[in-house]
Amino acid sequence: MERFRTDILVLGSGGAGLLAALHAKSANPELSVTVAVKGLLGKSGCTRMVQGGYNVALAADDSAERHFMDTLDGGKWLNDQDLAWTLVTVAQTRIRELENRWGCFFDRNPDGTIHQKAFAGQTFDRTVHKGDLTGIEIINRLAEQTWARGIDRLEEHRALALVRSKDGSRLAGVLLLDIRRGAFVFVQAKAVLLGTGGGPTMYKYHTPSGDKSCDGMAMALRAGLALRDMEMVQFHPTGVLAGPGTRMTGTIIEEGLRGAGGYLLNGDGERFMHNYDPRNERATRDIVSRSMEREIQAGRVNEAGGLWIEMGHLGPENVRKQFKGMVERCADMGFDLAAGRVPVVPTAHYMMGGVAFAADGSTALPGLFAAGEDTGGVHGANRLGGNGVANSTVFGGIAGDTMARWVPREGEWADPDPAALDAARAAAEAPFSRKPSLLGPIRDALANLMWDKAGILRDGPRLAEAASGLDALEAELRATGVADGARGFNLSWSDWLNLESLILVSRAIVAAAEARTESRGAHWREDFPQTDDASGGLRHTVVTMNGSAVRLSWRDVAFTRLKPGETLLTEAA
Repeated sequence: MERFRTDILVLGSGGAGLLAALHAKSANPELSVTVAVKGLLGKSGCTRMVQGGYNVALAADDSAERHFMDTLDGGKWLNDQDLAWTLVTVAQTRIRELENRWGCFFDRNPDGTIHQKAFAGQTFDRTVHKGDLTGIEIINRLAEQTWARGIDRLEEHRALALVRSKDGSRLAGVLLLDIRRGAFVFVQAKAVLLGTGGGPTMYKYHTPSGDKSCDGMAMALRAGLALRDMEMVQFHPTGVLAGPGTRMTGTIIEEGLRGAGGYLLNGDGERFMHNYDPRNERATRDIVSRSMEREIQAGRVNEAGGLWIEMGHLGPENVRKQFKGMVERCADMGFDLAAGRVPVVPTAHYMMGGVAFAADGSTALPGLFAAGEDTGGVHGANRLGGNGVANSTVFGGIAGDTMARWVPREGEWADPDPAALDAARAAAEAPFSRKPSLLGPIRDALANLMWDKAGILRDGPRLAEAASGLDALEAELRATGVADGARGFNLSWSDWLNLESLILVSRAIVAAAEARTESRGAHWREDFPQTDDASGGLRHTVVTMNGSAVRLSWRDVAFTRLKPGETLLTEAA
């Protein structure tokens, strides 16, 4: 096993990872900083896929307090409010940093001010953007700056396990798989940033690329950390229904379409959102997705089995100008977004839950920091569109600054627990000791199980079926092997490891969903009433792992009335 050392190891190269690396290197240039990424730096991660934009209060008529209240209302008051307040306030400086320090260009108004467009669930048009390809702009610029600043890179290196020190008191480093060579690498680090992103690809329809598999959350669980709010999975309303046999199905067309006045139509060509919410198509993602699912279950679908989005009434030329990227994407799939209709279906998009962390990026495990979609608490029960890339860049930068201060003061290269390191390597190699078999049926079964039993609309019996089904799929995966030939770029091995992470995180989702006997935000129980106000009795779920068992507990939250500039919720043990 190859071994080497770095002061700071960053797992992931999305907005959270790259901002963490850049901030850490800038704050303390003497530290060695290494970014490890499952794919290629600048070409992978969910931030690059961001279309819509970045929420931030910049206009004179807007305010951080207003953005804060929209975030809490959208999150159904389950947010950690210290984290939410940090998000909306630091975003105001981070957006200027992205432009003036790192070189991002965002669209402008005629007077030179930054243009902000409408996004659903917000009381002000505050979404900064670069056309409808905002994520590409951000990641391209951050990647260029990373390459230019002496930050080391481990591309096509997959993180397998967080390895504690011999005495178990801190993180010693991370076991990685060099995908190119099929070889194991242990990186000893004084501090590690968990920024691998989420990616709910355990669902039949999903927006992230297929290589996203919630690895960070799975590693955190195995390392003994707590995950919060795992029942809160966001389904984006408008995933393209591109047809069978193509991975383009589920790809989103951005929320700005609805914000600009696009219509959702059922299979009969009728608008329906007025039957569910007075905000119509501009309701929050959880409400719109549920409404669409009810139309689908009622059989009011098009010939593809989905619904429609229509933009032509806004003027085809105007649509082509405002949403150039979306028009081209739909045209690649044979649909005319500007003048016709595009078939859509709700699609699994984002994990509101994740690792419990503090506003400075620290976690319960000394030496481990976290930011972005790997973390929970910022968004509560539902994320506002445009708050995701803000979350990644805000907390990624904060975590980088924190690590740069923490490492000289408290960081050390601790020797890893040899038994834990050997066990992690043995677990990764286990598929080679079993008879090879097809993984596709397990993958398909997982996607259908989670979509049908733990998807947009839930109830107790279906969740119980999901739990038992996941147990069976895990047993089937453990009995399934891969051929032990060339290990470099072994896609079957990668698929097996992806499924291992996805099944574990799916178990956490289902355990939390079974426990929350209310409907709140993205978690909708058909057998329990909606309780999404800010009244007392709020609780968030905490999932941990003991051996191979997933366990759930609760943490109570006490509510206090808003005072400007103050946070609202304090947690009681």
